[in-house]
Amino acid sequence: MMPARPPPVLVRYGQPAGRWVLLATVLGSGLAFVDGTVVNVALPRIGTSLDANAAELQWTVNGYTLSVASLILLGGSLGDRYGRRRVFVVGVAWFAAASLLCGLAPDVDVLVAARVLQGVGGALLTPGALAILEASFEPQDRARAIGAWSGLGGIAGAAGPFLGGWLVQVATWRLVFLVNVPLAAVVVAVALRHVPETRNPAATRRLDLAGVVTGATGLAGLTYGFTAWPALGPTAPEVLLALGLGLLGIAGFVLAERRSANPMLPLEVFASRAFVAANLVTFAVYAALGGVFFLVGLELQIVAGFSPLEAGAALLPVTAVMLLLSARAGALAQRVGPRLPMTAGPLVCAGGLLLLARVGAHASYLRTVFPGVTTLGLGLSLTVAPLTATALGSLDDRHAGIASGVNNAVARAAGLLAVAVLPLAAGLGSARLTDPAALAPTFRVAMVLCAGLLLAGSAIAFASLPAGAAGAATPSAPLPGSPVRFHCAIGGPPLQPRRPRPPREA
Repeated sequence: MMPARPPPVLVRYGQPAGRWVLLATVLGSGLAFVDGTVVNVALPRIGTSLDANAAELQWTVNGYTLSVASLILLGGSLGDRYGRRRVFVVGVAWFAAASLLCGLAPDVDVLVAARVLQGVGGALLTPGALAILEASFEPQDRARAIGAWSGLGGIAGAAGPFLGGWLVQVATWRLVFLVNVPLAAVVVAVALRHVPETRNPAATRRLDLAGVVTGATGLAGLTYGFTAWPALGPTAPEVLLALGLGLLGIAGFVLAERRSANPMLPLEVFASRAFVAANLVTFAVYAALGGVFFLVGLELQIVAGFSPLEAGAALLPVTAVMLLLSARAGALAQRVGPRLPMTAGPLVCAGGLLLLARVGAHASYLRTVFPGVTTLGLGLSLTVAPLTATALGSLDDRHAGIASGVNNAVARAAGLLAVAVLPLAAGLGSARLTDPAALAPTFRVAMVLCAGLLLAGSAIAFASLPAGAAGAATPSAPLPGSPVRFHCAIGGPPLQPRRPRPPREA
């Protein structure tokens, strides 16, 4: 019999060992968080440099999101089984290699392929960062460590678009990807030297490969079909085949999870009405946000004439409002229950998008952009705290990790499909997203459609969630409205912390 593996030495918050662990996890997850926002700002220059059409720009965003949405639950399982630090380090190194390929891409086809590979790295490192914090810190310090991780992630979220705009403006869009390589080298060095290895000895020995394959096939088929639709038409064999394969993949995923002895997504969790409602609201809200932040950077630069730096800085009020009001919104949700803020928040967000729909040629930032982004920030401040708390608090502790992973995957899938569908639904046709005459009307219609999604989310919350404080979900630590939640919304959907609990790892 093999000797039992000794338990890891847990670190303390505020001590040198704890600071090293925080550095590795914050910087590592920051690579994935910031990448999405920076790429959105760089899209106009990428389109011009590589002569990319609308579908190719969509895939520049969706190639990454597709990989992450398909594989993030698997990434968490691999960390539990083979070691959180090991999988995290592999993910960071993979992300860096793919970033290098993105930065050197000679054409848009290579760039999209590299973005898909980059998403694989993101799916490995993203769940690992939070799992490392939970497994490495003493129980009494975990909430503070995760709170610090969230706050620093929020700062990265605020700086990401600004930094990306500056890099694009003073140098080249390629630096947006190449800057990841030295940062990743620092993360790997710190993690290997200072982060303790942990794993879950109770983790299943069998991976749900059928669920991974069918889920990825479903998302890829639907994304490809809707992205190709404007150029090829709805009756094109290629479009019909992709959409049919996507639907079969989704059906196969449900069947695989129903039959699997160790499912990646236990279907029993959907017996909770609050959990289902929270994830439906998540889908509506993050589909809207995915479309908004894909198109806003394009509209500001191509139609309104903003520089990349100005476009990157234009959204800073949203993050500033979130930093100021998230904790208060979380406390309000604790007192009055989730239904009121989750109903009102998307309504306010919808108002912000209708204000943003006015952005056009030579738009004034103070008169046209600032009111919209500030109103959007106010709505998100009301929405994200109870949304996260309800998604995590509607299941028991046994399924806390599943609740976090499912809500994460739902949000990513929503953004993925929104970027694929919105240009089609807004009437772009076969025109280019870098053509001001085609983009301007598409943007206006898309903002109205995204506002409609938010109204649908508000209606779902009002009809399905408990009204009183007695039904309010218990928040995890840190406060569920932490800035990192919002930041992931614009650069990639959220990673929610699991409830701190005594370590089971060995």
